[in-house]
Amino acid sequence: MKVEIVGAGPAGLYLAILLRKLDRGVDVRVLERNAPDATFGFGVVFSEETLGALRDADPETHLAITDTFARWDRIDIRFRGRELSSRGHSFSAIARRRLLEILQQRCRDLGVALEFGVEVEQLPEADLVVAADGANSVVRRLGDFGTRVRAEGSKYVWFGTDHVFDAFTFAFRETEYGLFNAHAYPYDERMSTFIVECPESVWRAAGLDELDEQESLAFCEQLFANELRGRELFSNRSLWLDFPKITNQVWHQGNVVLLGDSAHTAHFSIGSGTKLAMEDSIALAAALARRRWDLSAAFVDYELERGPYVERTQDAASDSAAYFGRIASYSRLEPIQFAFNLITRSGRITHATLGVRDPQFTRALDAWLGGREVSPPPAFSPFELRGTRFENRFELVESSVAVSPEGRVSAEDAPRADGKLLLRLTHAGRRAATQPRSRGVDLPLADGWAVVAPTKRPYGPFGAIPGDPDEDAVLGAFVAAARDARAEVLELDMAHGYLLGSYLSPLTNDESDRLRFPLRVLEAVRAAWAGPLAVRLSVTDWHPRGNTVEDGIAIARELAAHGCDLIHVEAGQTVHDDRPEYRRGFLTALSDRVRNEARVPTIVGGYLTTLDEANTIVGAGRADLVLLDLPPTEIERSISPSNTVLLGEVRA
Repeated sequence: MKVEIVGAGPAGLYLAILLRKLDRGVDVRVLERNAPDATFGFGVVFSEETLGALRDADPETHLAITDTFARWDRIDIRFRGRELSSRGHSFSAIARRRLLEILQQRCRDLGVALEFGVEVEQLPEADLVVAADGANSVVRRLGDFGTRVRAEGSKYVWFGTDHVFDAFTFAFRETEYGLFNAHAYPYDERMSTFIVECPESVWRAAGLDELDEQESLAFCEQLFANELRGRELFSNRSLWLDFPKITNQVWHQGNVVLLGDSAHTAHFSIGSGTKLAMEDSIALAAALARRRWDLSAAFVDYELERGPYVERTQDAASDSAAYFGRIASYSRLEPIQFAFNLITRSGRITHATLGVRDPQFTRALDAWLGGREVSPPPAFSPFELRGTRFENRFELVESSVAVSPEGRVSAEDAPRADGKLLLRLTHAGRRAATQPRSRGVDLPLADGWAVVAPTKRPYGPFGAIPGDPDEDAVLGAFVAAARDARAEVLELDMAHGYLLGSYLSPLTNDESDRLRFPLRVLEAVRAAWAGPLAVRLSVTDWHPRGNTVEDGIAIARELAAHGCDLIHVEAGQTVHDDRPEYRRGFLTALSDRVRNEARVPTIVGGYLTTLDEANTIVGAGRADLVLLDLPPTEIERSISPSNTVLLGEVRA
């Protein structure tokens, strides 16, 4: 068996090692266009999980790598003149050049042929060809793998520095151009990696698009002089870049297989590039061993094992990249909450897990939210909204009521009812006159009443064609219901394709001013209701031609300016054929953006089932109130006797 590996990065070299260990009769050659000591970037970070996989795959390599590690367990966040530290995070790093030296030597010891300075312009002749030649893979371009490359995140530049940080450090600097941030970490006893990042608009405003490599380095060196403690930044072709997110529909074609960055990339802000690449090598070698070098079967095994994991990692990395792109929207948060929001951004760390790693940090967060030195977790902290005090963040009970008989979803809906704490006023619009939902959703009644909507488009394929709404009558019904309401919080339903929600979406309203009537209703109800007033809003339509998240944030901002105190974050269902993204906590990221970009309090649900989720959401400032789906027994155990209501949701 002859194997040609194109690319002598960590992925290609490590695969060569594993293949020679698997079968010393295999002829393995690695081709690399650059010199042996040429590398871009500075340090590589490994997690404990990855180190365990490396130990199991090749103990000799694992020992050589770990002997030269820089290790630390702390994250420092420098924000608005404060430095906050969180401990209990295990990090290990190594100089990228040293890592390559170790892998090259191990290859030579095992009889792998290494050839440097070789330009590959066509597929090598071999039984197995491995594309390990990085994000700009030549081998990948010679085939058809369904490759997609798109830029994500902010502009960034990768430096080294001789200031040795003793923690993974995030530093933020506000300038006249906007917010810059740095990611810094040590990788040996003499050097650290130092990445500077900012949105493209800030990058251009600062004139960095017109500076050369050394001028840019000098700018960053001066900007982060306090972090560098008078030390220098060093360049290694350190140019401002856009991070390329690479995906492929398939990872193999014929006898060619993709590995590492050739197959996929993950944004550097979660530090997974080299980790993913070397884990790919482990999985591919194991699949070849398991399938006894049956390439087709091994490739299928390899993709089935790695594909879902890589996809999840890429999703988390994309979320993290987008997070840093809008980091300025969190600048109004208090430093302790800002830090907790940053640490928990990927969902891998929660209030509970951080409490195990660093109880001192979570106690400080709890004390800040609770207002006392010893306070309960965030979900149990008090919250006040327009004079109404909540003793905890999850005590809402919802009750939904139609404002008029023709606004009912089904004949079983009551035309008017009192809410216990939060009373939602709704008009079903074109989703009215359907059978009870116990029989199915949006199934029209054979003899239903007339439905209304801004356009004459039915909700579903068999739905009734709507007529024009009598806007004055609808407004009067909402106002009358508001005047009669007895509840701590009143909510207007502008979500899920109901009447007011239909006005807001380009999918269901052809008017140029789609906020016209919803704002008219909001203002009238605000005049009739003195207490907290919420709006239930579909922040995105989940449809290519519908409202985007950015549109939803702009709508929320307008609602807040016209008297709305609280946005109840929802998504989709504006049309029957949307493209939902349901998963556990699927609304939390939307709530985070609405709260911190529209600057309005939010309430969020979305398959949230634990108090840890509530503690994390509230503690990080992603929502102010939370709707949990807890079984009754857990509710009874979780809520103190002084609370007057239970948590739950009653849906119309």
